[in-house]
This record gives sequence, C-alpha cells and structure tokens, in this order.
Amino acid sequence: MKVQERFLKYVSIDTQSDPSSPQFPSTPTQIPFADMLAQEMKAMGLSQVERDSNGYVYGHLPATGSAHSSSGLAFLAHMDVSPDAPAAPVKARIVTSYDGGDILLNPEKKIFLSPADYPVLGQYQGQDLIVTDGTTLLGGDDKAGIAEILTAAEYLLQHPKIPHGPITLCFTPDEEVGRGVDHIDLSRIPAAFAYTVDGGELGEIEYENFNAASAVVQVQGLSIHPGSAKGKMRNASTLAMEYHSLLPKDQSPECTEGYEGFFHLTDMKGCVESAVLEYIIRDHSRELFEQRKQLMQTAADTLNSKYGPGTIQLSIQDSYYNMKEKIEPHMHLIENVLKVYEKLGVTPKIQPIRGGTDGARLSFMGLPCPNLGTGDHNCHGRFEFVCIQSMEKMVEVIVELCQLY
Repeated sequence: MKVQERFLKYVSIDTQSDPSSPQFPSTPTQIPFADMLAQEMKAMGLSQVERDSNGYVYGHLPATGSAHSSSGLAFLAHMDVSPDAPAAPVKARIVTSYDGGDILLNPEKKIFLSPADYPVLGQYQGQDLIVTDGTTLLGGDDKAGIAEILTAAEYLLQHPKIPHGPITLCFTPDEEVGRGVDHIDLSRIPAAFAYTVDGGELGEIEYENFNAASAVVQVQGLSIHPGSAKGKMRNASTLAMEYHSLLPKDQSPECTEGYEGFFHLTDMKGCVESAVLEYIIRDHSRELFEQRKQLMQTAADTLNSKYGPGTIQLSIQDSYYNMKEKIEPHMHLIENVLKVYEKLGVTPKIQPIRGGTDGARLSFMGLPCPNLGTGDHNCHGRFEFVCIQSMEKMVEVIVELCQLY
C-alpha cells in the first residue's frame, strides 16, 4: 500500500484526545483505531503484534542478514490528534502538482490556503499536497508518522534480503495531551535506541526540547459589600492581575522564539473571594528553567508579604526535561540520520523543539529517542497540509536507518 493511501485512510478516523478526560486513553475512539492498526500489522506479517489494555500497539520486525546490532532499533508515533482544533470529519483531498498559488480549500466558505500566509508553500511547487477543506485539522501530526513507519516496515518485509537488526514499532495514545508514555511497557520495546517520527518538515532532526512545568496560582481574597469595602476588601481577581504583572511581559510565547523560554498564562478565572491562574513554564536551559520557577515563587512571596500569609498559594509540577542531556552520549543517533539524509538528498534541519515529545520522556526512561520530521506543516490547525513526496522520502529514510542498526 502506498504511504498516501495509508495516510488518507488513517485521517478519516477521529482520534482526537481530550485533556480534560481522566480516562486513559482520554477518548474511546483511539481504541478502535489501535485495533485497526494491529490488524493491519498482523496482515502484513509483523510478529508479536498486540494492542494492550491501555491502547498501545506493539509489533516487531525480526532481524535479517548480518545485522549491525543485536539490540536493534524502535520507531514510535502517536495515534491521537490535537484537541486544539476541530478534528472531524476530516475531508482530505490531494492537490496534484501544486502550481504555487492560493489553494481553494472550501468554495462554500471561501477558505484559501495561501502562500501569502504560509510562505513555506513555495518550496512545494510542482509537488503533491494533501489538504483539508479548511474546517478541521488534517491529522498529519502524527498519522503521517504512522503511515511512514508502517509503509517502511512493509517494504522491508517484502525485501527480506535487506540486512537490518530487530526493529520494534510502537504506536501510542494521548501524546497530544502529555500522557503518551504514561503507561508504555518498555519490556515490549527491546531496543537500545529509538526515534519518534512525529510531525514537522522533512529533514528535521530534533534532539533538544523544552524543560517543562505547570504552575497553579491560587489567590485568596476577602469579599465585602463594595459600599463599605474601603480598607477591608481584598479583591482576589485584582490580586491575581498584580501577580501576573510581576512576571516579565516580554517572556511569553508570542514574544519568544528559538531557544528563548517563556511563562504562558493558559487559563484564569476568579471573583472577589478567590481566583486561579494556570501557567506553563518552558525553557531549554535547565538552569534558566529553575530560575523561572524561582521567579514565580518570589512573586508569590512578595504578595504574601504585602497582603498577608496565605494570600497566594503556588504549586509547580515538572512535566518533562530537555532530552539533549540523554542524547549527547549517543550522538551516533544524529550522525546516522545525517548520513542517510546525505545519501537520499535530504537537507537536514537540526533545530530545538519548542515543546515536548514522547521521545523526550522516553529518553529519561532509558530509551534515547530523538525526533524526525514527517513532511507535515501547520499542525494543530485548519490549514495543515502534508507533502506526498516528503512522506515517500521519509519512508526511504526509515528503511535506510534500519540498515544501520
């Protein structure tokens, strides 16, 4: 099956995850999709295929020929799609030989995908793009990765004379809501090293990501009738705004890029009596990450000193850390990708991830796991698109990488 055929089949199935759900997986639709993948993997001839009770799908490709390594390699991708945009029904179509101009996604609603808004379209002139109708995301993050991994596995199964070590495949639920490896069974992944194939432009290599934490600021006020409030009322909502004003205004997501970290206010609610602010904290530097957390504590201490103990209660929970420190002792993972890219004529783009991946957490669980791009663009939004030629090239990349382990 061609990679685009797999992809179009996968994106037609709604697997959007839900950050507010206490269940795992967070949405029931991910389980039927996992079952479908498991059946497909069994049908193509992969061994030890299983969908476990938590929704993870595992499969194995035995070693052939004179393998370079007995420990082999693993490839991972996630089954869920982002909750940040409508995810169903996905009405995907192929734009053949893109002419470089505006793409009319939806004639009825006059929705266009334009190079004026997304200049990266210019590099795909003459190639074939898969787009939506402009009302939902596409799901290339990360169904493009799944399609590429399985198409590469099928190719290796059909060409048993190609030598490679043992290969493990794993598809995870709930990556988009930060729970992708919460219940992963590493005993089912008998590999020393792995790659996630998860979103982004073909050629991307990512082995640096944010250190991440979440923070909740609870503000206790004192409500009293406004007619007699002078010197007595403590308006929690006003105090919450004062707390936020103590954080650097130019260190928010909309003001930063590259390696620059930020404080991001994600939610707020309140009244006179009480208020709550929710933040995420991000920085590539572990030292600066710790300083950011301390700055939030200092702001809390300042207001507690000013208005009384217990006015501000701050709780901070670390989410994940920069995988760089776990990848650097194994830089052959990056060097091997660069060798394959050079062989296949792919321009490498080594860049930090302004976010996190399953691979970041796996790296701290003992499975070093950088990320590779899939050919997907504008993920998590209605103007997402993926290039078919990029997907085909990524299949070749995976096949070549397998031969190095």
